[in-house]
Amino acid sequence: MKIKTLVIALALTAAPALAFAEGCNYGKQKQAMSCATGTTYDSATHSCLPVST
Repeated sequence: MKIKTLVIALALTAAPALAFAEGCNYGKQKQAMSCATGTTYDSATHSCLPVST
């Protein structure tokens, strides 16, 4: 009975740490570049360039 209680206590203690470790990449996903009106994103220079028509 004590071993079962110990295993359950360890699992409940480790669960939040494992859940937090799963979310470590939160916010690190690539997001689309947004440029001002009249400009467009140039992936070669990684910047916004004016649109020439």
